[in-house]
Amino acid sequence: MLRKISEWLFRWWGFKLTGQISHFPRRVIFVVIPHTSNWDFPLGILTRSILQLKLKFIAKDSLFRWPYGFIFRWLGGIPVDRSKHNNFVKAVAATLEKYDDLSIAIAPEGTRKRNDELKSGFYWIAVEAKMPLVLVKFDFGNKEVHFSEPMIPSGNFEEDLQIINAHFEGVKGYHPELGYRYHQA
Repeated sequence: MLRKISEWLFRWWGFKLTGQISHFPRRVIFVVIPHTSNWDFPLGILTRSILQLKLKFIAKDSLFRWPYGFIFRWLGGIPVDRSKHNNFVKAVAATLEKYDDLSIAIAPEGTRKRNDELKSGFYWIAVEAKMPLVLVKFDFGNKEVHFSEPMIPSGNFEEDLQIINAHFEGVKGYHPELGYRYHQA
C-alpha cells in the first residue's frame, strides 16, 4: 500500500526512475548528488519506498533533536556529529560490515549550500567496508532519479572522482545554482 502511494506521489510530482534499477547489490552505498534543497529528502524517501530498499541514510545530528528527531530515526536516519574530528569512516564501515543486506545513502556535498568539492568520507567508507557505490542523480531539470551501474572503488580517490564527476555532469538540483560543479555544467 505504501509503495503504491509513493509511486502515485512520485508520478504526480512528475518524476521517473531511470538507469540500472532492476537489481542492486545487497550491500551498497548510494551516492546522491546534487543536494540543494530540503525537497531532496522526500524525493529520496519516495524512491526508497518505490524500490523497496532496505536503506538507511546519514544526516547531520541536528536533525535528530527534539521535536522531529524520532521521525528521522524512524525513517532510517543515522546521525553524524560534524563538529568533532572522530574516525567516522571506520565507525560507519564497521557498522555496515555487521549486516549482509544493509545499504546507506549519502549526499557527499555535505550541505545544501554551494559546494565545489565533495567530502570524501562516502568513498573511504565504501573502500573500508568493501562496498560498491551506486551514483544517484536527483535531477530536477529532467525530473528523474537516475541510478548508475554499481562501481567498485579502486582505492584511488582522485582517479575514481573523475568517473563520479563525469556521471553527474549537467545534473540540475532543485536549486541548480547550488549544485555541485554547477558552473562547470
